[in-house]
Amino acid sequence: MQRIGRDDEPEIAASLGDHVKPGTFALAAVTILASAAASAAQETPAEYQQVLTALGKTGDFKDNVLKVNLPRNDVKVTVAGFDTPTPFGFGGWIAFTKASDGGQVMMGDLVLLENEVNPVMSAVLDNGFDVTALHNHFFQDEPHMFFMHVHGHGAAADLARRIKPAIDLIGKGRSAVPQTSASQLDGAKLARIVGHPGEQTGAVYKITIGRDDLKMTEMGAPINARMGLNTWAAFTGSNEKAAIAGDVAMLESEVTPVLKALRQHGLEVVAIHHHMTTERPMVIFLHYWGTGPAETLASGFTAALNELGKHGGPPTNSK
Repeated sequence: MQRIGRDDEPEIAASLGDHVKPGTFALAAVTILASAAASAAQETPAEYQQVLTALGKTGDFKDNVLKVNLPRNDVKVTVAGFDTPTPFGFGGWIAFTKASDGGQVMMGDLVLLENEVNPVMSAVLDNGFDVTALHNHFFQDEPHMFFMHVHGHGAAADLARRIKPAIDLIGKGRSAVPQTSASQLDGAKLARIVGHPGEQTGAVYKITIGRDDLKMTEMGAPINARMGLNTWAAFTGSNEKAAIAGDVAMLESEVTPVLKALRQHGLEVVAIHHHMTTERPMVIFLHYWGTGPAETLASGFTAALNELGKHGGPPTNSK
């Protein structure tokens, strides 16, 4: 099973099974935050410290996953003329978690400009990794950005050594550009509407929700939200004039209900695809976009979120 979803910043990821009911948000939020604080206290294992040193990157270790951040701070992206800062959806990453045999499962989502796609792909393939998906997340993005999902197994130090040539090609010769940093959003109100807490990073408020209900594993390692198995919504702009973008992780039976919910609430669907190969159950990922009042956008996302986990499990018959 091979999977990569997107997350550019450290997140608080709530399980779908803990979806907050009216009147219980405060208690649930405290519980989730306390759990996140406990996981944040994990010391980064020495083998993962070596990964960060070898790659020359920053990262964090939570929920038994090392996540290495690869944000595209060198690119200023607009979508349909709307200023969309890097945390809104342009933060690549790779993640490591330990398999039951003591080796590592590595997954990643690399955010690329058009002219970087094939050189990076060659570097990934030439060093023994799989490329499991390549796709867009937006329409009308300037410049056009592409998202490449990568996957591999091995020892942590060896994986870092082999993926470094690809990472070194990303943004090569480019410099950081100024990003919008001031927030004008009422994140607490958005969290109440969605029923899950989020995190503010600069001008972006992001809510990430894991699909722990799917109980997905690879080589004995749980594939959790930090490994990319998640649904998320990112907001930027102001309360009155906001943009939303995100990803919904769905079973096959959930695809059509989620599509209907998004379209009925005026949100645009921009991509439907896989991030993994050979995974069981099959998980389909959908990207969406919209603009309008932040509360209206949050309600549309919530309608789609409420379709998850209620349309039966994965099909048991094989074709």
